[in-house]
Amino acid sequence: MRLIKSPIKKYQIVFACLSILCMAVIFLFSSENGDASSDTSGFFTNIIAKSFVDNYDAMTSSEQADITSVIDHIVRKTAHFSIYAALGLCVSFAAGRRRFFSAGTAAALLICFCYACTDELHQLFVPDRSCHFTDVLIDTCGSLVGISISVLCMKLHKSGTTQKTS
Repeated sequence: MRLIKSPIKKYQIVFACLSILCMAVIFLFSSENGDASSDTSGFFTNIIAKSFVDNYDAMTSSEQADITSVIDHIVRKTAHFSIYAALGLCVSFAAGRRRFFSAGTAAALLICFCYACTDELHQLFVPDRSCHFTDVLIDTCGSLVGISISVLCMKLHKSGTTQKTS
């Protein structure tokens, strides 16, 4: 009985390396202290506020602070979701071709969930940062979206390859 269904393909090695790179990027962002993290998200928050909020520059500083607080929260949560969607996509491609409801998909999601947990725990040790289980849930949802996209891409690629050989 063979434990491995097929040999590891080159694309799986590439995506395993990209998964590690993605994890390193997440670790680096999580290593930023509270001020540096606020500066990073604040940069994007200001661009969004000035681009999409009418008369932002004419508002009082109190009104601007209220708006940027809401936008900053959205920017931070979107960043969590997006980077973990990328991680889910990479981990999923590294796991190889499979059906959505499979052990490989569950393993990919479990890897992303565990990394999200360790990422949040890591932030407990970074000055002015905190650990939130809601961020783990957002990260895991992002991972699930990335995994879903990868499985869909693999299915579409397989059906395209099947049609060409027919």
